[in-house]
Amino acid sequence: MTVDVKKGQPIYEGKAKIIYETSDPERVITYFKDDATAFDGAKKGSIKEKGVVNAGLSAHLFRYLEQKGIPTHFEELVNERELLVKRLTIIQVEVVVRNIVAGSLSKRLGIEEGTELSDPVLEFYYKNDELGDPLVNEYHIRALDLATPGQLKEMGDLALSINELLSQYVGEKGLDLVDFKLEFGLFGDKILLGDEISPDTCRFWDRETRKKLDKDRFRRDLGGVEEAYQEVYDRLVGGR
Repeated sequence: MTVDVKKGQPIYEGKAKIIYETSDPERVITYFKDDATAFDGAKKGSIKEKGVVNAGLSAHLFRYLEQKGIPTHFEELVNERELLVKRLTIIQVEVVVRNIVAGSLSKRLGIEEGTELSDPVLEFYYKNDELGDPLVNEYHIRALDLATPGQLKEMGDLALSINELLSQYVGEKGLDLVDFKLEFGLFGDKILLGDEISPDTCRFWDRETRKKLDKDRFRRDLGGVEEAYQEVYDRLVGGR
């Protein structure tokens, strides 16, 4: 770990991660759990080694994005389950980018799952567990004072740039980036990419077989969940 940064007490526990304070007030440690939930917590379970896969894959992809000029909260992989990251004030707007129709978009618009979109679709969701993270637009965001128009534009622009970079990167490994969720936060006055990038927050499909290699295997009881997560890790990072 970075010199002089010591792990402290837990300050927040979510569905998939625990956040710990550190001796540096501007840094926290994110611990990745094996717990899995779906449908706003209605379905619960555990995916063996999920935390290890998600921490390692997030670290790898954050490093890649940083090299391409995307500002992130990532600092270092402390161990196989923990990341040292900058402490962000999270903006309560989740940004979703969709390249191929799947999940809720298919249900909302009546379009067959697997249909490729001519252009990426950008969506915003109000980050609120009690309300089920509802879909919102820029007018809702302004009325609720969740983000300024400038912040929203910057988040959207970053999300589309990330989409282009990740789609190309995973495509070279034989995967399609179907859709994914991003969270952003403020570090001082700078907007940084936060949270994680993993099969929990992204839909990955095998480009040839269309096999689902993400959390949908857990949501839909498709089986082979652990193997799917490990396959994504092996393709994008390399075998452990």
